[in-house]
Amino acid sequence: MIISPRRDVMLKIGDFSKLSRLSVKALRYYDQIGLLVPQQVDAFTGYRYYTFDQLPRLHRLLALKDLGLTLEQIGQLLGEELPSAQLRGMLRLKQAEIQQHIQEEQARLDRVEARLRQIELEESMSTATTPYAFVIKKLEPMLVASVRGLIPSYPEQGGLWNELGRAMQQRKAAESGPCFTIYHADEPEIDAEVCEPVAKPVQPLERMQCYQLLGVEQAACTIHHGPFSTLTQAYEALIRWINESGYTITGPCREIYLRTPLPEGSQTDPDTLTEIQFPIQKA
Repeated sequence: MIISPRRDVMLKIGDFSKLSRLSVKALRYYDQIGLLVPQQVDAFTGYRYYTFDQLPRLHRLLALKDLGLTLEQIGQLLGEELPSAQLRGMLRLKQAEIQQHIQEEQARLDRVEARLRQIELEESMSTATTPYAFVIKKLEPMLVASVRGLIPSYPEQGGLWNELGRAMQQRKAAESGPCFTIYHADEPEIDAEVCEPVAKPVQPLERMQCYQLLGVEQAACTIHHGPFSTLTQAYEALIRWINESGYTITGPCREIYLRTPLPEGSQTDPDTLTEIQFPIQKA
């Protein structure tokens, strides 16, 4: 006949650790925060002793921890009999958090796969150029002075910039960051708006306006190091990445001039640095 051990048998922390398959360090920590206090602590040696009766509580603790609940939440559940409605609420909140995390990780996985496809495409084309890097970031609102007009081609926006420069000079206004162009449309003519960030409001003058440019929650961005004449390569790569990553473009493109060409307006300066930004959302 097999005799079951008495439930009031005291187990040293090492033996209880082996029985519960939980580390001694974890048991000591749960003791410190009051989640699982030993049945007895020797006053002289400080040894912790547990009983078999504490195993159900430990198992419930581990089961709740496996669901992703915080130790604080677990303490509430173990310390008092919560109404089932409150328990359901806690679990539904955790369910929503996990679902959100899965969506974010899936979006990250889509971007990784798109990046792999891009590398494979570049290798198959035996391209010698440096691959573009793509990021998604939030664009903060900003105060801008701008002039908007129609131009026959992208390189022919110099007139808009001259008009904006003259207006800002007359208003004694200074830019507070890199200038940029917003392309609102490209058919039948290019609807371009040239912008200068400003630190404080500027009084309008002729076609120059000053307003708060709205922010963008998600923008797909890449940087092109090279002349304006090869900028289409960056656009093609970024748009392809957006589509392959499961996003859709939701607004006009911004072209940020991080390092302007020399001489001014040159289409061939290889040291030009331009960032392209497209507002996006998940398709």
